[in-house]
Amino acid sequence: MRRVTHEPLCPRCGVEVQPPGVLSSDWRCDRHGAVAPLHSVLSLTPELIGQVAQQSGVPVWVLWPLPAGWMLTGALLTGDGRQPSVAAAVVCSGPSARGGPADLVLVSEEPGVGLGAGYAGLAGPDAGPTELSGSPSTRVVAAQHETPLWEISSPADRSVYVGEADGRWLWAIAWPMEAVLMLHDDARMIDLRDPGLELDVPLGAMSPRWRPGGFEEG
Repeated sequence: MRRVTHEPLCPRCGVEVQPPGVLSSDWRCDRHGAVAPLHSVLSLTPELIGQVAQQSGVPVWVLWPLPAGWMLTGALLTGDGRQPSVAAAVVCSGPSARGGPADLVLVSEEPGVGLGAGYAGLAGPDAGPTELSGSPSTRVVAAQHETPLWEISSPADRSVYVGEADGRWLWAIAWPMEAVLMLHDDARMIDLRDPGLELDVPLGAMSPRWRPGGFEEG
């Protein structure tokens, strides 16, 4: 059978993880211990995108409609395959408003998974409560519900917004920083799991941003 996914990775740092063995039923990262393994498709086809949506236990968010020139360039799930996934990520890529390429990663996840934090370059697995206080930086519409997002501190090469949608963390990570302007107050996100959803989503080559990383000790 043809392989359609990369080797399982740590959702927090993007390195390959050790499979369960005789002494442990967990997937393990040398740095982060027991983790839910991250799986990414090798290439993007409508059939594989459909499989990602079908197997996900959390929303699979994508901005819709996509801005002109933007394409879906990555699709990932986090889980051991025995139950629906505990996190999902979609990568979209296109032209930056100031010229050059740009990327946007949208992550939905259960608390403690660490996939959004992995893309954001944060040390911990989740955003802290103090980071989601005060007035939100923007509001988007996710599955027809207004969803506030807060900008949080991140490495200088990206912008990171986080909030909550459908009872899970919703992360939006953009490179370069100004690409996050796509998340204006009337931006809309749809869940690719929605029944009867028929979209002609433009697909591109896998973005180099598909692998999480940027973890820094401290």
